[in-house]
Amino acid sequence: MSRQFSRTLITSALPYANGPVHIGHLAGVYVPADIYARYLRLKGEEVLFIGGSDEHGIPITIKARKEGVTPQDIVDRYHSMISKSFEQFGITFDIYSRTTSEIHKKTASDFFRTLYDKGEFTELESEQYYDEEAGQYLADRYITGSCPHCGNENAYGDQCEQCGTSLSPTELINPKSALSGSVPVMRTTKHWYLPLDKHEPWLRQWILEDHKEWRSNVYGQCKSWLDLGLQPRAVSRDLDWGVPVPVEGAEGKVLYVWFDAPIGYISNTRELLPDSWEKWWKQEDSRLVHFIGKDNIVFHCIVFPAMLKAEGSFILPDNVPSNEFLNLEGDKISTSRNWAVWLHEYLEEFPGKQDVLRYVLTANAPETKDNDFTWKDFQARNNNELVAVLGNFVNRALVLTQKYFDSRVPAAGELTDYDRETIAAAARVKDEVEKLLETYHFRDAQREAMNLARIGNKYLADCEPWKTAKNDMERTATILHIALQITANLSIVCEPFLPFSAEKLRSFLQTEKLPWEQLGRFDLLAEGHSLGKAELLFEKIEDATIELQVQKLLDTKKANEADAYRAKPVKENIQFDTFEKLDIRVGTVLECEKVPKADKLLRFLLDDGLEKRTILSGIAAYYPNPQELVGRQVCFIANLEPRKLRGILSEGMILSAENSDGRLALVSPTKEVLPGSQVV
Repeated sequence: MSRQFSRTLITSALPYANGPVHIGHLAGVYVPADIYARYLRLKGEEVLFIGGSDEHGIPITIKARKEGVTPQDIVDRYHSMISKSFEQFGITFDIYSRTTSEIHKKTASDFFRTLYDKGEFTELESEQYYDEEAGQYLADRYITGSCPHCGNENAYGDQCEQCGTSLSPTELINPKSALSGSVPVMRTTKHWYLPLDKHEPWLRQWILEDHKEWRSNVYGQCKSWLDLGLQPRAVSRDLDWGVPVPVEGAEGKVLYVWFDAPIGYISNTRELLPDSWEKWWKQEDSRLVHFIGKDNIVFHCIVFPAMLKAEGSFILPDNVPSNEFLNLEGDKISTSRNWAVWLHEYLEEFPGKQDVLRYVLTANAPETKDNDFTWKDFQARNNNELVAVLGNFVNRALVLTQKYFDSRVPAAGELTDYDRETIAAAARVKDEVEKLLETYHFRDAQREAMNLARIGNKYLADCEPWKTAKNDMERTATILHIALQITANLSIVCEPFLPFSAEKLRSFLQTEKLPWEQLGRFDLLAEGHSLGKAELLFEKIEDATIELQVQKLLDTKKANEADAYRAKPVKENIQFDTFEKLDIRVGTVLECEKVPKADKLLRFLLDDGLEKRTILSGIAAYYPNPQELVGRQVCFIANLEPRKLRGILSEGMILSAENSDGRLALVSPTKEVLPGSQVV
């Protein structure tokens, strides 16, 4: 039996304030959250919709350093852009604030201090890289070096973006500080950790047993984490941008952004409702629902609940309807490659068409698996669904009423069986949409809402009032009376999904916003009620408009390829004796195979002229049939210190050349030479 709640607190993931919002963010988080908030408000429920910008963390400091400005400059710029775009797009936050606000700093600081005073943290010392020249500890992203898996010399301390392998800074070969270029040293530092392992028993019961109704992607990811066993997570970092750790001896340390950011939901509520915020966060009859993307599941289902439980006075989330990712034209959305449809640009280029994007993103919502946005589909859904179904029905109902009844709602006469069947079918839409919205199936709910327009279109097509008007005006009046009642119902059911269009509909009908409970009724418009002027609800989008957007993406792709094609700058000069230390030789491939459970690694067995040696290389993606390499000669570094990878000792490094598209190709002599021949 489901619990009854007096109010619902909706939060949406805080967008990171180092860039604008794109359609992936909208489809994954903000459109479904807004649909749900609007729906609950229409039902007359007490609801609060909290949003805000996430303004701390390493990526912001990196961007600021590159641009030669302060981190505050970066977050001020993007917070303003994001909040304005949300407002224009119709995302109805009750508050949209930020994590650099004073109230957030106090709330996050107090939250940490409460847990600290209760003994909920463990203090651990560890060795981390320190830049002596810059005088600070280095976050993972501030350390670069060679990837031990593929040899990429520009891998980061947390990931190699060439082969995609997750790394730790100590795994990098020849690590350097991204701040000064100097070689960092290891120094001991102290941090505070949230012992998630201590919370694992109750989290396992709470998620795996008490919340089996959660989406399969959410439940599955949580189960995977729990089955692997939870580990303590640091809640502090050595950094100068963020909320200072509020304990003695923590100078130069700030709250880790994953700890700081979700507290933003609480601080933003406090900012909005300073005297009554606690009823939303601490009363058992309040329901908390987090809307997030799949990359935030662990933080909202495991980490943040553990924080709230450790504090002791907060409610836990009732549901976390997370979406998967939205791709663009078959390719992963990438902010660094500018491969995205940016909200602020869309609003400029498609004025008045907020609902078209809302509709398409909901229709393609990646609710259980990744989905794709294409401009052709965008055009087709607008022209074939919004224009041809919803817009067409509304326009026909209004124009015919204007023509035959001077834009006044005619009285209904005696109903036929078909009239009653149509009314019953239209009335059932309410239950179907409601059931789907209550269980967070927004894509299906929108489809059911559109079915009301399909019912109306079929009814007009079957009854043909333009023909009955020739000899039976009473029948014509009944048909149009029913069609107009369906139109009034559409103004209600469209409100959560297409709010701008619902507002237009109300202006056509000259009615106020109607509550959800009236959906399904057929007395919404009184006999003789005067209607407004009939106008088009939607307009067709022409091929030329879409071709412009497709070309824009093609230009982006060409620009990316051009950037990639430019040769990388030559590295700093080295002494000849430094080069002489490298022993580069030619070997003949005797065996080549994929390394089990390592998709990117190939194991080479080489004849190096002296003996046989094994070398691992992260080029499997570029040689899907490694057997074809047997017998080929390749260049390799023979005197690189051996290193164990995936339990296999790799005795050297195979040399590869990187093409403009990022593809790797083995380096080989143009003529066959004896194995072991040196490259000089």
